[in-house]
Amino acid sequence: MTTNGIIQILIYLAVLTVLAKPLGIYMTRVYAGERTLLSFILGPVERLFYKVGRVDPEKEMTWRQYGVAMLMFSLVSGIAVYAIQRLQFFLPLNPQQLAAPSEHSSFNTAVSFMTNTNWQGYGGETTLSYLSQMLGLTVQNFVSAAVGMALAIAFIRGIARFQTDKLGNFWADLVRGTLYILLPLSFLIAVLLVSQGVVQNFKAYDTANLTDTFVVQVDKKDDDGNVVTDEAGENVKEDKTIDTQTIAQGPAASQIAIKQLGTNGGGFFNVNSAHPLENPTPLSNFLEMLLILLIPVAFTYTLGRMVRSQGHGWAVYGAMMFLLVVGIATAYIAESRGNPLYPANVDQAVVGGNYEGKEVRLGMANSVLWATATSAASNGSVNSMHDSYTPIGGLVPMTNILLGEVIFGGVGAGMYGILVMIVLTVFIAGLMVGRTPEYLGKKIEAYDVKMAMLYVLIFPLSILGFTAVSVLAPDFGLTSLNNQGAHGLSEILYAFTSGTGNNGSAFAGLNANTYWYNTTIGLSMLIGRFLMIIPMLAIAGNLAQKKVVPATLGTFPVNTVLFSVLLVSIVLIVGALTFFPVLSLSPILEHFQMYAGQTF
Repeated sequence: MTTNGIIQILIYLAVLTVLAKPLGIYMTRVYAGERTLLSFILGPVERLFYKVGRVDPEKEMTWRQYGVAMLMFSLVSGIAVYAIQRLQFFLPLNPQQLAAPSEHSSFNTAVSFMTNTNWQGYGGETTLSYLSQMLGLTVQNFVSAAVGMALAIAFIRGIARFQTDKLGNFWADLVRGTLYILLPLSFLIAVLLVSQGVVQNFKAYDTANLTDTFVVQVDKKDDDGNVVTDEAGENVKEDKTIDTQTIAQGPAASQIAIKQLGTNGGGFFNVNSAHPLENPTPLSNFLEMLLILLIPVAFTYTLGRMVRSQGHGWAVYGAMMFLLVVGIATAYIAESRGNPLYPANVDQAVVGGNYEGKEVRLGMANSVLWATATSAASNGSVNSMHDSYTPIGGLVPMTNILLGEVIFGGVGAGMYGILVMIVLTVFIAGLMVGRTPEYLGKKIEAYDVKMAMLYVLIFPLSILGFTAVSVLAPDFGLTSLNNQGAHGLSEILYAFTSGTGNNGSAFAGLNANTYWYNTTIGLSMLIGRFLMIIPMLAIAGNLAQKKVVPATLGTFPVNTVLFSVLLVSIVLIVGALTFFPVLSLSPILEHFQMYAGQTF
């Protein structure tokens, strides 16, 4: 750890906090349908969308109608992305003449971008054409993020309203979130990224001649392209001379802006934001990190403003920020100490810590800060390789997701996730004082708690269930592992954690571009997105119908430090009770094995 690194982290957190209020106020006005600075430009476009879609924005929906509209929109979106991939070999804007991805890879990618997960089991620049990247992935980066934001607003309306069964109009919320929030901010950021050197063009890839050549060993293939094996069944190797380098290009800046702002995370390039054409300068790195948490942080202010209790919004912000800072500090300390099996020499002492899998040009602090922020949100983009972190350093991003990504979380998803945890917190607080729990004047009853518990239980069932089956199925669950033992378990656990948590980052030592993992991780994404949305909307619909009761001396205040502490405690207790056993067999065990002299 260095003073310079700590200062950079503090500046990031300060800028994030300062921007929460203005953006939170703006978002409140947008979803209320009020006039904004952009209304004179975007108002006619908004009305055109409603006219073409035959939508009456004033006609509100019940939670069931809202949910059905969301599900139908997502289904159509997924089918469209799948079709674009499978047909890309004869669609335009494919200068590299890339073939269509396999059916299972296309399924996984379609589900991934439809659910705002943006998990990628392939290399972007070697698999998808420019058209597939733009029309398929970038469009979903906008609309899947807007869906999550709309759901969060619907939940907040359920808290703020009383004696009604209406939560708003899904189509109006979808259009307004995309048109007034995501689109203008993405345009501005894309221009800034281009100014920093992020590539944005439609050129074919360039080939550069290397000044020095080198020889690598590759699998030998016959005339039909099949790998040649010897009598023992081992792949036969042959030398290959490398004297050129292919430099991928394309419309990257426009996708990177929305991938960060919408907490999507899907990289235009395979190495994501470690790529110099995707993240070339310290300023581009700071801007991209800022976008990861910008909207989720602003949602806490929007919450306070909409429920007419700004203190409650700041209390929720305080709980989230505390968990974020603890995660950053833990990972920074772990990575700065490095691996005790490889003590620093004179040169390493200058650099300090574990730099495997990190971009030296970005530094330790910015690598750790990004890893913590991207997993605190459902973003999934990376500028360093989580698989190369120390066991405790890698435990932090994994734990962030396992807690339900309620540490700000994704755009919208983090807010409705923390609101479910708030329902449980208020319920437990009520039990502690022996009275019916209340949340902002509304009684929390059995139905609300049952739906909240259903929400909480679906998450670990998907993660632990798929992980267990994969570990016990060596023929298809273990064949693509890069590491064995505790670290191998971490790679599998992280994959299903990332999928169910709709995050998209990975311990990439696992090759997930197989039939088994493309299919099961795709299913885990669907479970983590849609099966958890249903009980959440049910809670929102039930809260909206309740009467508001006046506060009394026995009412538990939700705008105090005590509430923030209790909320943090409930989040940690639920996460620890659920996932500590499996974590003790993966990163925690690996940590002790590392100090005992064992590596994987």
